[in-house]
Amino acid sequence: MTTRYFADAALLADGWAENVLIEIDDRGDIARVSAGAARGDAEPIAGVVLPGMANLHSHAFQRAMAGLAETTAGPGDDFWSWREQMYRFVRVLDPAQVEAVAAQLYVEMLKAGYTCVAEFHYLHHQPDGTPYADRAELSRRVIAAAKATGLGIAHLPVLYNTGGFGGQKAGDGQRRFLNDVDGILDIIGRLRADHDGDPDVRIGVAPHSLRAVPPEMLAGVVAGINAADPTAPIHIHIAEQVKEVEQCLAWSGARPVEWLLGHAAVDDRWCLIHATHLNEAETAGMAASGAVAGLCPTTEANLGDGLFPLAPYLAAGGALGIGSDSHISVGVIEELRWLEYGQRLTQRKRGVAGGPARPSVGATLFQAAIDGGARAVGRPTGRIEAGARADLIVLDPDHPALIGRRGDTLLDSFVFAGNDSPIRHVMAGGRWRVRDGRHADEAAVAARYRSVMAALLA
Repeated sequence: MTTRYFADAALLADGWAENVLIEIDDRGDIARVSAGAARGDAEPIAGVVLPGMANLHSHAFQRAMAGLAETTAGPGDDFWSWREQMYRFVRVLDPAQVEAVAAQLYVEMLKAGYTCVAEFHYLHHQPDGTPYADRAELSRRVIAAAKATGLGIAHLPVLYNTGGFGGQKAGDGQRRFLNDVDGILDIIGRLRADHDGDPDVRIGVAPHSLRAVPPEMLAGVVAGINAADPTAPIHIHIAEQVKEVEQCLAWSGARPVEWLLGHAAVDDRWCLIHATHLNEAETAGMAASGAVAGLCPTTEANLGDGLFPLAPYLAAGGALGIGSDSHISVGVIEELRWLEYGQRLTQRKRGVAGGPARPSVGATLFQAAIDGGARAVGRPTGRIEAGARADLIVLDPDHPALIGRRGDTLLDSFVFAGNDSPIRHVMAGGRWRVRDGRHADEAAVAARYRSVMAALLA
């Protein structure tokens, strides 16, 4: 059985089209797309239809501490001092609270235009570091939140083993995160058994970083996921901070991305999160590898990370996507806007992401993030075409920022004009999850979240 929808205008895989008939099967996949079609008995979609966006980097539990680390910790306040505050916060979360926080976040993501998330999940154990009776307990809680809210998920259990380069001992604040290769592959195996054949759940892996995963473990976990699923996504934090680059050089004689490209078979299954501090050779090498740059501009700004070398990376043909990471802000618009604005501020010029082939900056960034995000989550999303997941964003053409806009000009205005979102409806997996700006379960989800926050902040 198929459900038929009709859009006056839609951004298809091969560009803008009018009078578009979209047919969706009972699994939530797009069965057929016809441009220049008659409406017939199809349900009309009131607005301009875009493909849904994948949020390629999330630590769901951090939504609960957004805004709580904005008091200056002293003259040396930086990423590393923020990290210590995060460690203190994470010590008290229990499984039910983790699920409630994730559900609140995932409702916010859907309302913001994200239809799938790559959950970089490193919170595994009880507060004292002891595994739960079911080692996958907290992973199951996060996946349950995604399923309940309707957000597609690529769940990435994180291997975290050491406290720094060269096998340094992990600290007490990291004990809820720690696993060896066998431990993380056990979690992955349990989740794969549960969700085999589920079109809305994909299981991959995330070696946390070069500082937290020694070389032999990196090789071991990649070999393990390859044996289980040679197409599974692999994500890793890398080169986020100058201190990290300096420590990697002292440990190995190479910069982080340089080392990774020289020691792992990095390809288009990989997503390199942040990759903020690259030299020219690393930028070119990363682009040539096919890996996706996982960029999180609002978090990178909040933590004082630095700015990704966007212009040379795009010129080299590099792939990218966006994520909300620590969830200091949750929105497609703000991530794309600040991806461009950061470049304008440092280069003191406009239109950094645009080029001769597609001068529209908004369209260039949106399409790049759609394409790279879909690759990073390893799911058939981000395209309005037969065989893709039915993940759609509907924009209100009567929103003041969009009135009279068409085609790429509409995407420019979507990204850069105004402060309230013009997103009206959101479909994920063939079902409307957000209608007229509201998620069907947001009141109940918010009530549980309020209860959690009252307990955490008491």
